[in-house]
Amino acid sequence: MIEIQRVSKSFGDNDVIQDISATFEKGKTNLIIGSSGTGKSVLLKCIVGLLKPDSGDVLYDGREFTHADKELQTDIRREMGMLFQGSALFDSMTVEQNVMFPLNILTKMKLPEKLERVNFCLERVGLQNVNKLMPSEISGGMKKRVGIARSIVNKPNYLFCDEPNSGLDPQTSILIDELIKEITLEYDITTVVVTHDMNSVIEIGDKVIFLYKGKKLWEGSNKNITDSNVKELNDFVFANRMMREFK
Repeated sequence: MIEIQRVSKSFGDNDVIQDISATFEKGKTNLIIGSSGTGKSVLLKCIVGLLKPDSGDVLYDGREFTHADKELQTDIRREMGMLFQGSALFDSMTVEQNVMFPLNILTKMKLPEKLERVNFCLERVGLQNVNKLMPSEISGGMKKRVGIARSIVNKPNYLFCDEPNSGLDPQTSILIDELIKEITLEYDITTVVVTHDMNSVIEIGDKVIFLYKGKKLWEGSNKNITDSNVKELNDFVFANRMMREFK
């Protein structure tokens, strides 16, 4: 479980996120949603430690992370997996080398052990016989799956996904959502997904927080999001529906 307590972050005079508190539960897909520019990615970066909040705390299973010493922060980071927007694969590395990268920097495993783990993770995301291919030789959907394989290769307790469906066609987006949901349940991990895709909300949104202009305006699940009396959330849901129908 991850807890964020009254987290705020500003850049100059711009208050990007303001006094946000939430709990992200283990074994569930926890979604942070909202339109572009609402502070979703900044909040995620504060949670994983890429940015330090101006105020507030982040706790991982009761362990205070934001103000912890370097040793504890490093220990907690070893328990994280990250799927970046656009996959963020290393162009100069093969698929195999990309997936193995976290093992090289976070573990002391021997090469045969690393290869076994890499092959297991690639098979788990439905990719076989692609080890020696370069990122330029595979499709966008395959890159996302390679990114997921890399994010779980170190057996994380916490999985973070930043706009995992960005740039994908609807059918591939559904496959990625299903894969994220399956992995969350299979490994009983705490998964946090930043997205503005209502399809993802409806399909995998066990827990959802809605941000608007840097503030949390609503919290619930995919089962009750359409019953909200929050105008800004209703407008967001309606706009997404219109975009899907237009496509």
